[in-house]
Amino acid sequence: MELRQLEYFVAVAEEASFTKGAARVHVAQPGVSAQIRRLERELGQVLLDRSGRQVQLTDVGVAVLPYARAALAAVAGARLAVDDLTGLVRGQVSIGTVASSSHLPLPKLLAEFHKLHPSVDMSLSEDNSDHLAEGLRSGRIDVAVIGMATEPPTGLTIQVIADELFVGAVSGDHPLAHRGRVSLEDVRDETLICLPPGTGLRTSVEAAWSASGATPRIAFEASDPLVLVQLAARGLGLAVLPQPFARAHARQLHTVFIDNEHLRGRLALAWRSEGPTNPAAHAFIEHARRGLAELAG
Repeated sequence: MELRQLEYFVAVAEEASFTKGAARVHVAQPGVSAQIRRLERELGQVLLDRSGRQVQLTDVGVAVLPYARAALAAVAGARLAVDDLTGLVRGQVSIGTVASSSHLPLPKLLAEFHKLHPSVDMSLSEDNSDHLAEGLRSGRIDVAVIGMATEPPTGLTIQVIADELFVGAVSGDHPLAHRGRVSLEDVRDETLICLPPGTGLRTSVEAAWSASGATPRIAFEASDPLVLVQLAARGLGLAVLPQPFARAHARQLHTVFIDNEHLRGRLALAWRSEGPTNPAAHAFIEHARRGLAELAG
């Protein structure tokens, strides 16, 4: 039994696909398939059901998966201990972020980390908070900036970066443009422009409207907050945005404060509660925690 066989098995199991699993470990698919079949022959049992459109774990595969993860984590831990002693950081770190974090100094943090650890390969991807949390738990992502409207997702440790108010934003000719503050009752029937489901902001909006006995009339949604700004600036409705983001586009939009306790959320740095699985991720988490701590202060 080889470590690479366990690594390939875990990747395919978590991605539910040989193609995606092979891409994750940067190995051609036939090579991944061959190594997993060797592992199955050695164990004398089939670990993956290949008969459907998605690859699924067999009962034996379900039983083996946590041991495979533990073995890989143990090896990564041993490497981390050695690298800590020698001061060497190398490897890869996968970073995720929500689109509404554009006002955070992530590019600066990445550049500083690259100067400190040039041997580390970094990747950055953007997604909604639910998908990022899932990616952290599965090991596909090492660390992420996520939005939270409620309690932290299970299995993750967080460091709150910012506690943000969510506000309405409208064009200059919108009927609400000259009203600085409104109640939720005043806007409950407005056409809304909002981030998609799975984001902390969307969860807050749905909770606020639900508490008032209404369903939000979301006519336009986009994962890019800049698109929300452009839609609202053209008079297509009331955009709900983090206050710092709305403030940054004050030339295009008028901010409307909506009195409701649900319309706020937190941005947080998040990682798996059991800790990073490689030295590079461990080093980047500590670097990001220090760099972002002052924002929360």
